[in-house]
Amino acid sequence: MYREPEFLPWDGRRVPMTFVGGYLGAGKTTVINEVLGAAERPIAVIVNDVGEINIDARLVRSRSGDTVELTDGCVCCSAIDGFGAAFDQLRARLEPPDHLIVELSGVAEPANVLPWSNTAGFLLDGVVVVVGADQLVDATMPDWVRTHLDRQIAAADLVVLSKTDLVDAAAIDTGRHRLDELAPGVPVVDTGRGNNEPGALGRFLALGGHRAGAITALPGPTLFDLHHTDTVPIDGPLDQAGIERLLDELPRHVGGRIVRAKGVVATPDGTLVLVQVVGNRREITPLFPTEADSPTDLVVISLD
Repeated sequence: MYREPEFLPWDGRRVPMTFVGGYLGAGKTTVINEVLGAAERPIAVIVNDVGEINIDARLVRSRSGDTVELTDGCVCCSAIDGFGAAFDQLRARLEPPDHLIVELSGVAEPANVLPWSNTAGFLLDGVVVVVGADQLVDATMPDWVRTHLDRQIAAADLVVLSKTDLVDAAAIDTGRHRLDELAPGVPVVDTGRGNNEPGALGRFLALGGHRAGAITALPGPTLFDLHHTDTVPIDGPLDQAGIERLLDELPRHVGGRIVRAKGVVATPDGTLVLVQVVGNRREITPLFPTEADSPTDLVVISLD
């Protein structure tokens, strides 16, 4: 059974993570290679699929088994042995990447892997789904595949529309209308027919944690769960001593034994810190620029 590390890596910094989904043949790897080729900062990639890690040769410094060292000094590795092992491999590096891309299997549903966005050292930036225009309007597609594709699209924070050169303008209009129905308000980047303007995929790595899984998110209670979730207000900026007093008084506020607490606190000098409690352990760490947030209440999970 996989166990999360007890302490956060990289002195508490957490790396934004983007999940990339899309059905078989949609062009996920092509899009990821394009993003890597345009990036001017170290990007790590985890590939959750069978077969060889298919990174553009121009971006590869060396290969060793299921790991590829990239020319920007970062790494691409396979998650065939499980997400836990792949994340552990990244956490073992002395320097964190600036961003992590997780390429999902073509048959994976992004919603099912979102819990990994809370793994130690990482936080969710968003979900990108690559959709082939030809698949989007394929009337011969089996119903079960269609349902699977619809679920992938519904989970997206950004849709990358590919293969538009394979269909006519009317089909593209039909496909875009369908995207609007499945993912209303979600932006669409069209990479076909020369429509991929310079920098269009820049949004790929700057989605800002749109969906549940932001840095203060905690898992909710389940049916018959003995855990209770409470929200404790934080009044104004607090210095280190004030934060410690707040944490000392938590049992009085919520009752029961505290197993988890999390929140963002502003200090008197305007610094934002992430406050975390796991059992008897406390962590108060500065937020990095990639984790920019606003002060929050303290979310506390306790056990009767």
